[in-house]
Amino acid sequence: MALCLCRDDGGCDCKPLQFHLNGFFAPLRLCGESGFKVFDMARSKSSSRWLKEHFDDEYVTRAQQEGYRSRASYKLLEIDGKDKLLKPGMVVVDLGAAPGGWTQIAADRVGDKGVVVALDILPMDPVPGAEVLQGDFREDEVLQRLLDTLGEHPVDLVMSDMAPNISGMKTVDQPRAMYLVELTLELAKTVLKPGGDMLVKLFQGEGSDEFIKACRTHFRKVIIRKPAASRPRSREVYVLARNYFV
Repeated sequence: MALCLCRDDGGCDCKPLQFHLNGFFAPLRLCGESGFKVFDMARSKSSSRWLKEHFDDEYVTRAQQEGYRSRASYKLLEIDGKDKLLKPGMVVVDLGAAPGGWTQIAADRVGDKGVVVALDILPMDPVPGAEVLQGDFREDEVLQRLLDTLGEHPVDLVMSDMAPNISGMKTVDQPRAMYLVELTLELAKTVLKPGGDMLVKLFQGEGSDEFIKACRTHFRKVIIRKPAASRPRSREVYVLARNYFV
């Protein structure tokens, strides 16, 4: 697959792409070359800047070289390195998993005796050692599929790198982002075993402090992490809530 920047003259400048671009707004059309997805962004300066930054990004380059599906893999790697989240034999739920960067790491770390269930609204290529589900867990049928897949396995870790589609309007985007983290917390309360952990992406802004307070009512320790792979200008942080109690 490649990402192509199409010009008004009809030509396309294409670069190989292996990364999920959920939340990146642009009309989608097919290039004449089969298998190429094209974003028509000739009139968008901000989109062009995003593309340049993306392809110049050291974590994008490293992900391509090291076989990870997204630059977000390095966020989880750093957090896991500091906090020792993932251990052999664990049961892990990965929400908003596509394209699978976090799922790859989790499946590798928990090993053959562990269980990783990855869920996303978007389609996702299989990940060795993980069960991949497609659907929206707000829907009863999808939630039941997730619970059926977990079976009798008590969950050690719920993690989510979900983000809403960005409109560019804080009054719209922040409530959407808060809705996702609140959903993650509710699912964690449903499936986590006592002593389990939750790792969730949080965008700082209206409602974020209240969410952290809510986490502290259900987990004995709450830590805020800002991995090096998180772009400095981004409002995203990661809430690591540890030792769930009922």
